[in-house]
Amino acid sequence: MKGLGRGFESLIPTELIDEEFDPTATEDKKESKLKELDLDDIIRDEDQPRREFNKEAIEALAASIREHGVLQPIVVTKEEGKYKIVAGERRWRASKIAGLTKIPAIVRTLDSQNRLELSIIENAQREDLNAIELATAYAKLKNQFNLSTEDIAAKVGKSEQTVQNTLRLLTLPDSAKKIMVKEKLTEGVMRPLVSRDEDTINKVLPKIVKEGWTARKVERYFAEHKQKSSATAIKRGEYMKDENALTAKYNVSVKIVGRSLTFKCKNETELKKLISTLRSPK
Repeated sequence: MKGLGRGFESLIPTELIDEEFDPTATEDKKESKLKELDLDDIIRDEDQPRREFNKEAIEALAASIREHGVLQPIVVTKEEGKYKIVAGERRWRASKIAGLTKIPAIVRTLDSQNRLELSIIENAQREDLNAIELATAYAKLKNQFNLSTEDIAAKVGKSEQTVQNTLRLLTLPDSAKKIMVKEKLTEGVMRPLVSRDEDTINKVLPKIVKEGWTARKVERYFAEHKQKSSATAIKRGEYMKDENALTAKYNVSVKIVGRSLTFKCKNETELKKLISTLRSPK
């Protein structure tokens, strides 16, 4: 089990895919197997459009894997006695460089992979799905089916910006996500909280629930409680788009204050994953 970093069973679901909110978790368990595969039994998908991989980035990822292990399993389908990579070719390549002989993998048949993708897309198109379940479905398509946000948007009939905004809900603290689902709070009401620190969220969220705030009321609250210094507020606003873009890209809370850029992770696993991503950007 060397190189796996943390408990083998805890590798499913991935950090952003909380089974509690995964609308296809039950079906996935029937269709998937989590195994530890020999790297030599795994082959790349020759139809994969990506042919070039940055050597320095792969080396950096290999260094991270040596230190922390493989934090997220690759996804493969079995084909002619081998396992073809669906998602995770960079991790596979880096694991070889790191000297590993095995790697954790989610194994699906080609049919089950297609069925699950269709099922997730169908679930994502359901009007009765809460926003956290919807975000989890998007994250699953992104992380386990190798789809870009543009691909996801096209498949579910929404704009790419809409998909990205929904995905950002997953950066909320777990407690806030659970309250959102329990109290049936809308995405519009919760979206202004995404870029806030946890203390602010814990202060405002009870008011939202108790007083039944609308999205407009939440936005008004933050507008009224903005920093008194207009100069500071203007400077802060200059970086808002950057914060939002970085939050969406790295799936962690990002703040830019003064000359400081801060990434706030919910747990050690998320921190390790962020470090690995920053050290080996795609």
